[in-house]
Amino acid sequence: MSDYTLAVNWSGKDGLSDSDAAKVISGSDFNSEFTTVRTAVNSKADLNGDASEDFTMNNGIAATQSAGNNTTKVATTAFVTAAVAALDAAAINAIVYPVGSIYTNMAVATNPATLLGMGTWVAYGEGRVLVGKAGSGTFDTLDENIGDETTTLTVANLPAHTHTNNVSTSQGMFDGGNPAYGGSYGLTTAGSVASSSTGGGTAHTNLQPSVTVYMWKRTA
Repeated sequence: MSDYTLAVNWSGKDGLSDSDAAKVISGSDFNSEFTTVRTAVNSKADLNGDASEDFTMNNGIAATQSAGNNTTKVATTAFVTAAVAALDAAAINAIVYPVGSIYTNMAVATNPATLLGMGTWVAYGEGRVLVGKAGSGTFDTLDENIGDETTTLTVANLPAHTHTNNVSTSQGMFDGGNPAYGGSYGLTTAGSVASSSTGGGTAHTNLQPSVTVYMWKRTA
């Protein structure tokens, strides 16, 4: 009772002389003070219950306010239970998943508009992995499709290299062993030729380890 005011100046009596009749604490003083206390107490909420008061109790049970009541009245457990039950799940989901959000599910293929009760959703990123946006470089643009599942290399993709094949051929004649013709003679030439072609040019797969899920993007 911070607004309570004393009816009797009790401390003031200490400064009075012993011969002063006002120094004596009388029954009238006590009566005045306790009457003031009673009046102050009666002006406060009555926990025993009164239909006219904001806070009412009846055998320990408080009155439950009507739904939507936003006054300073006490909220009972029944009031809170009803308020929670009235929450709009779709409105909450709309806050959790604003437009542009990605929703994933490992088992259910149902459109999130049905599951969450709100929004317009489209299947998104089929066959692709999400990558965080970078400030520059390959991944600096949002919603851009980058990369391919398979790639066929070209000559430009190969490291610089060479192929060398050394070839030696000889041609000779033999005169049957006649010494008059000096025995045998021959012609030898050397050079290089192209190697035979190999390889099939089949595209190769270069995928990062991934897990497949149902993925949707909220568009509206």
